[in-house]
Amino acid sequence: MACAICETRRPRRFCPGVRGEICTICCGTEREVSVDCPLDCEYLREARKYEKQVELEDGQVPNLDIRVTEEFLEKHEELLMLLGSFVAAGALQTDGAVDFDVREALAGLVQTYRTLQSGVYYESIPANPLAAAIYRSVQDGMAEARRQEPERLGMSKTRDADVLGGLVFLQRLEYDHNNGRKRGRAFLDFLREIYAAGASAADAPPPSLILP
Repeated sequence: MACAICETRRPRRFCPGVRGEICTICCGTEREVSVDCPLDCEYLREARKYEKQVELEDGQVPNLDIRVTEEFLEKHEELLMLLGSFVAAGALQTDGAVDFDVREALAGLVQTYRTLQSGVYYESIPANPLAAAIYRSVQDGMAEARRQEPERLGMSKTRDADVLGGLVFLQRLEYDHNNGRKRGRAFLDFLREIYAAGASAADAPPPSLILP
C-alpha cells in the first residue's frame, strides 16, 4: 500500500482531506497547498503551533495611510467584534473559501468605504465569486446592524469612517495570520477560535481577544 498522494512512500496517517492514507512528507508539503484540510484535522492543528509568520516586504500591506490606533480599537470594540463575526460567518459558510478569498473581500470592502469618504460611492465587489460572497456577507451584516442601532440606542452611532478603520484592522490581521499556502485558512482558523460556530456577536469572547 502506498501514499494516496505521492503513490510512492509508505503511508503513516489517515488524511481526511483526501480520504486516504498518506505519508508524513506529503502531509507536510501538500497541507493546504494541494489538499483542502479540514480545520479540525489533528495534524493541521498540531502544525498550526509551529507555523512561521510570512515575512512581508516594505509596502506590501495596503492602506498604511489609514491610522488604526489603540484608542480607536478600545473605543470601537463592539464594532470590531461585529465586523469580525460577519467576515468569519461569510467565509466559513462559503464552500471552498480560503484566506486569500478573505483578503480579496477585505480589499474590496476597504475600497468601497474609501469612496464613501470621498463622497462618491462606488461598490468594489470582487470578481472572484468566493470573495464576493464574503464581501456581501459583511455588507449585509453591517446594513442590518446599522438599521437596528436607532432601535437599540435611540440614535445612529456607527460612522462610515469607523467601519473603514475596523476593516483596515481586520485586513492587517489577515496579512499577519495568512500562512502563504494556496489553500491556507490560518486566519479563518484564528477567527473560528474567537467566534463559536453560529454564535452571535453578543455571545463572542471579549473584544480584547482579537487585538494583536
